[in-house]
Amino acid sequence: MAPSSLSSLSSARLTANAPLAPFTTFKIGGPADWLYEATSADDLAAAITAARAANMPWFVLGLGANIVVGDRGVRGLVIRNRAAAHTLSDDGVLWSESGAVIQDLVLDTVRAGWSGLEHYIGIPSTVGGALWQNLHFLSPAPERERTMFISEVFADCDILTEEGERRTVNADYIQFGYDDTVFHHRRDVVLSARFQLERADPARLHQILQENLSWRGSRHPWLQVHPSAGSIFKKIEGVGAGRLIDQCGLKGFRVGDAQISHIHANILVNLGHATAADVRALIAHAQQAVREKFGYELEPEVGFIGEF
Repeated sequence: MAPSSLSSLSSARLTANAPLAPFTTFKIGGPADWLYEATSADDLAAAITAARAANMPWFVLGLGANIVVGDRGVRGLVIRNRAAAHTLSDDGVLWSESGAVIQDLVLDTVRAGWSGLEHYIGIPSTVGGALWQNLHFLSPAPERERTMFISEVFADCDILTEEGERRTVNADYIQFGYDDTVFHHRRDVVLSARFQLERADPARLHQILQENLSWRGSRHPWLQVHPSAGSIFKKIEGVGAGRLIDQCGLKGFRVGDAQISHIHANILVNLGHATAADVRALIAHAQQAVREKFGYELEPEVGFIGEF
């Protein structure tokens, strides 16, 4: 039976002691005390507000990439963001709720001949996650001379602030950086966002999709076969965290069922039954090896969620 503090939420979408591993790209992690599926931006805001009013810990879960959920699970309320409504106007303004999957938006906008999101094909993310980390990928082939950030097509977004206020904010408020935004430093939550896209030749956009998927596929393990959380360590400018791990001879090294990928040393994969403890031990091993051989400190970029 749900606690009275959550009585305002739909009981049909509220589950006790719910496993979280299926809702992460790593397929690792224990249960949430309570898991709620929010199906609209208003529903998402209401769930957060209810948890705050009850002084209950809460966490918003998108596609579950870039995180490691602890084996003992997550206390309080985990809100799975399924708010995915979106519209595309005749002038190229894409409005989307924050739980929409970026890949779905990429395909919709490319088919309609609008450019701006095609660079992010194949990257597992919701709109909320994309803004949280300032989603990025290399510019189109063959040059790939610079990094394309989602902030370049961002117009504004509606948020629920950590003080409980709903506001519309622009890029100045969000302070987009490399893998960094205001959302790393304040408990604000994106409810919906708007992006300004530009007209382009659909044939060219489809070419970019194919080239980017091929590029990613040759360098990243397939999530469907070897689940992962994406890059584990933050970028070291001019050096490369993966390159350092590779030069320590650690590709293929494993702890339990957690393994350093054979094709990308900055990605750890789940061979089937990896635990969060396996992952933490493997991270520590890579950090120690790189520190002893090269003197660099590898800093994780994934979030560690819940109790380990």
